[in-house]
Amino acid sequence: MIKVIYGAKGTGKTKIMIDAANAAVAEAKGHLIFITDSKRGMYDLEREVRFIDTSEYDIAGEAALCGFIKGVIAGNNDNEYVYIDGVVRIAGKPVQEMAAFFYMLDKVSKTNNLVITVSVSAAKEELPDFVAKYI
Repeated sequence: MIKVIYGAKGTGKTKIMIDAANAAVAEAKGHLIFITDSKRGMYDLEREVRFIDTSEYDIAGEAALCGFIKGVIAGNNDNEYVYIDGVVRIAGKPVQEMAAFFYMLDKVSKTNNLVITVSVSAAKEELPDFVAKYI
């Protein structure tokens, strides 16, 4: 399952994701992973949530981000929740050009029985259909 949190920059998407990750700790039986492109929010997460700052890995583009996420998921076979904050910033592409990325997320989430939550900095009317269907 994929969930999309959307809104303009500065509307609190990161806080919503951090709160969701912390709430999921109580019910999760598997691993929780929080992926973002900075250290902000790192200390707000429960220690059970694996925090990954992509700026340490020089991810360049959508294909590299897809490979990175698949590699992180492959690291454990009991992952349950994945949170990706600022996917547009990390990929360096406008959301309208990220159909392949969302297709990959959908496939990975179904194959691995994951709940993947993604934040996108855009208004609802700016979201393409391949993203809006996950709202």
